[in-house]
Amino acid sequence: MSNDTFNLDKDQLIQRAFDQMEQHIQGTGYSLRQKLALTCRILFDNGHDSGLAGQITARMEQPGTFLTQRLGLGFDEISANNLLLVDENLQVLEGDGMANPANRFHAWVYRARPDVRCIIHTHAVHTAALSMLEVPLEVSHMDNCVLYDDVAFLPKWPGVPVGNEEGELIASALGNKRALLLAHHGLLVACGSIEEACLLSLAFERAARMHLLAASAGKIQPIDPELGREAHDWILRAQRSAAAFAYYARRSLKQPHNADCVRE
Repeated sequence: MSNDTFNLDKDQLIQRAFDQMEQHIQGTGYSLRQKLALTCRILFDNGHDSGLAGQITARMEQPGTFLTQRLGLGFDEISANNLLLVDENLQVLEGDGMANPANRFHAWVYRARPDVRCIIHTHAVHTAALSMLEVPLEVSHMDNCVLYDDVAFLPKWPGVPVGNEEGELIASALGNKRALLLAHHGLLVACGSIEEACLLSLAFERAARMHLLAASAGKIQPIDPELGREAHDWILRAQRSAAAFAYYARRSLKQPHNADCVRE
């Protein structure tokens, strides 16, 4: 490959960058349990604290099973060694305690979406505030384009999501998107990796905050759809997700209260 890049067009430069990412950016080396626990701590450290509300799950290899946090623990208390392995009926297969009964809708999403490996649901404050307005999330800034045309909207609050009806409704509303804003509730992110789900959850709350700030000052102007999709695909690369997740993990692990997070 020539070192002279000034005669390349944008598509060629993007592909060159992708090729270099493939070569230079590797995974973090954390186990699945460690990545799930780290995601809980990262989310807590970045504004997703809402007490015991919210859930995180990761699909396991055995069909119909997933890892999740124990009911009664906040995201700041989750570590690799206190996660639960449960089945679709939320029966505990490994670990002590019980899963959040609201995890039932996760099983409906996993059934509907074989591509999904991790689901995150939180009541982060700016997302929750936006959900009270009963309007979709507006993605109109470059940093938020990882969510561009990838956020569904559920305008009707079904109540506490512990029934099968709510599971069917939420899975249907999500469709083939990676994210969902639930009116009067919060966010749902469903992705092909834990790293991607973690980063989209962070992006969602930041986008909701920016939406509220911009809307309070004036009318939010849309971005060009073609450029929005270009930015979406640029940001949403496995190598970029791995690098960004590693950064947030390093940042959280510097905090003394997260020292126990990756112990298995």
